[in-house]
Amino acid sequence: MVPSGPPGRGRRPGEPRGWFDAGVTHPLALTNARLLGSPGLVDVVVRDGVVAEVVPAGSVPGLPRTDLARTDLEGRWLMPGLWDEHVHLTQWAAARQWLDLYEARSAAEVAELVGARLAEAPPPPGTPLMGRRFRAALWPDRPTKEMLDAVAGDTPVVLASVDLHSGWLSSAGLAWFDAAGHPTGLLREDEWLGRLGRVDLAPADVLDAWVRDAAEAAARRGVVGVVDVEFADNVAVWRRRVEGGFDVLRVRAGVWPERLAQVVEAGLRTGSPIAGPVTQGPLKVITDGALNTRTAWCHEPYGDGHGRGVLSVPPEELVPLMARATASGLECAIHAIGDAACSMVLDAFEATGARGSVEHAQLLRPEDLPRFAALGVVASVQPEHVLDDRDVLDVVWADRADRAYPFRALHDAGAELAFGSDAPVAALDPWAAIAAAVTRTRDGREPWHPEQALPPEVALAASTDRRGLRPTPGGPADLVVLDADPLAPDAALRAMPVAGTLLGGRWTVPLA
Repeated sequence: MVPSGPPGRGRRPGEPRGWFDAGVTHPLALTNARLLGSPGLVDVVVRDGVVAEVVPAGSVPGLPRTDLARTDLEGRWLMPGLWDEHVHLTQWAAARQWLDLYEARSAAEVAELVGARLAEAPPPPGTPLMGRRFRAALWPDRPTKEMLDAVAGDTPVVLASVDLHSGWLSSAGLAWFDAAGHPTGLLREDEWLGRLGRVDLAPADVLDAWVRDAAEAAARRGVVGVVDVEFADNVAVWRRRVEGGFDVLRVRAGVWPERLAQVVEAGLRTGSPIAGPVTQGPLKVITDGALNTRTAWCHEPYGDGHGRGVLSVPPEELVPLMARATASGLECAIHAIGDAACSMVLDAFEATGARGSVEHAQLLRPEDLPRFAALGVVASVQPEHVLDDRDVLDVVWADRADRAYPFRALHDAGAELAFGSDAPVAALDPWAAIAAAVTRTRDGREPWHPEQALPPEVALAASTDRRGLRPTPGGPADLVVLDADPLAPDAALRAMPVAGTLLGGRWTVPLA
């Protein structure tokens, strides 16, 4: 018998019970389904968007019945739908249109790629060429605005790093980005993050169409929900999208400190309905930087002479923010990557009694591992980043790599794990995260610190909103149908075939 994983947090107060919290779906019987880790076939009955019954195949009373739409799964595997617990959805939707620089191995190579894109498909006048996912930490040359000026001229160029904590801009790009006169064109942390709203380049209707397209692509991978921590007025944005017909995913819309008062005054708590399938999410705060930018705040200096990193929000600011959010019924999602930042954030959870998560938790001291379980704090991690970062980790954190991305150590210490992508940092595809957590490798390389790999059942549970591995009566009928068993020893997790996805008992991806 495979354990179903740690119990999920379940439905939050005010969160829709079924589809749009209304019984608009026709009762449905999913027959001849296989459940993960269980022998035999079952029938699953869905009513009002909720799993009503899970019984041995053929034992639903009176089938066929006229009030039940019947779908024969023919022995396919059925499990709770997948969640991505950390997404910047508008940025991800827009970034799918941008120049991808992930494979570039030098600043000069990036400049060549930018020049080639401008020659093939220049942006409309007055708008920049956008690029994403450059990785400068190990480049042999230093990026400068002059390198981009040489290939772009008067066309603005704005490139986002793989960790989203820095940007590389041409001179025209700096002027467009309200940063004219910057000496190098390489913006880091606050000087970059404070301007990220400028990257919403398209009109609202175009952006909303891109978001729907990205959400539909996620649904085709079995995704039923995301936690959206976009840098925006997410309440207003998501109400507009639902009014425009968005109905593809459940969304928990985060709020940043700049709009905390607005959300509190509106009486919105974590789980409060905003519109349709969208509910209020957590307060999001960034306390330190990131690994590739060498700004994650650490107890010890980096191995390449970059100091200890950057502390963006010190305790005297963080604790009152978290206390106010907690008093107002909001959970807290606090970004902390370096081990010093993680220690400080755990201290803040302890001081305030806040509920929520440490986002990223990429480097941890051993003494902080048991604090997650003791404080009831979720470790919200992005396993695909392990494989993106492994070469940088072996240089800048070589002396502490054994405690970087310590997923197994967190699990063994009793921490509740939640998986995400941080899209657009990584693709919005939970199967990539699951595969990375289980194998700690891709592309045929040796696993990186395989002692921190997770069992498949734990990785799967961390991608199902902690609802376990099997649909249960009373739970939401947010389900995914698979053409292969993800718990099989030879399962191709990264390429897992998804046959169909249901949200509240409604097919968002019809059965293939």
